[in-house]
Amino acid sequence: MPDSGHIPVLPIDVAETLRPSTGNVIVDCTAGRGGHAAQLARIAKSEATVILFDLDKENLNYATTRVEETGATVHAFHASFVTAASSVTALGLQADCVLADLGFASNQMDDMGRGLSFKGGGPLDMRLNTDSGMKAQDILETYGEEELANLIYELGEEPYSRRIARKIVLERQKEPILDTARLAQIVRSAYGARARTSRMHPATRTFMALRIAVNNELEALDHLLQDVELGCRTANDGGWLKQGARVTVISFHSLEDRRVKHAFVGLEKNGLGTRITRKPICASDEEIARNPRSRPAKLRALHLLQED
Repeated sequence: MPDSGHIPVLPIDVAETLRPSTGNVIVDCTAGRGGHAAQLARIAKSEATVILFDLDKENLNYATTRVEETGATVHAFHASFVTAASSVTALGLQADCVLADLGFASNQMDDMGRGLSFKGGGPLDMRLNTDSGMKAQDILETYGEEELANLIYELGEEPYSRRIARKIVLERQKEPILDTARLAQIVRSAYGARARTSRMHPATRTFMALRIAVNNELEALDHLLQDVELGCRTANDGGWLKQGARVTVISFHSLEDRRVKHAFVGLEKNGLGTRITRKPICASDEEIARNPRSRPAKLRALHLLQED
């Protein structure tokens, strides 16, 4: 296959925490370009069954072909991973390994047509599934000032959210905000002199907040973590997770990581699993040098308890 256009993060740590073996059922909740799934399938040999989920149809098709080349049996779902538990159950299977890499693929970030990056001009879309759903532009056009401020503060943890929301409302009254470059400039102007001393681009948190809102990312993660708990409780009764299954989640910002940590700690306290990672695993300096987008990645993993 041609170059995938994406480097999977923490590949060694993913393999070591999930430990796939011959004949395993492997679930990749966020298939992306298939890098992690193909790696896990090769370790598990040709008897593996790999179940892929992704909102991006093009990436899902690419990942499916890539994983099929390993000899694994592949089931691909163009859907959010909120359907993972029900889909695995509908296939009559139980998962041995579950991975959720909550980042997005580099080819999505680099595609200016998606509007995920402020480092260029592009439409304010931000949808991972471009077939349906509200665009970022729709939010900017329809939300009131307070609603915008709350969204940017709660999902972006942006301290200047009210100043930014006020500026957005003022600017959209002059003309619609249609592209990423204009939104980035509006946010920068709302920062004022602080923009020159900001460690990150002033628009970073606002873009993150809009992307999270557009794709319902936190709701989806909460749903997955609830399904993991259900899988832990029903592993002995044919639930979607097998006894002894391993679950690995890679998050990229504190809103995600806090949820994963809280869920895994709770499962351990309730005697349903053991945390493989007491603290999150982060990318090494060498990996960050090869793949700068791995810098914010935090990996946490859980091992379901088996019957004695």
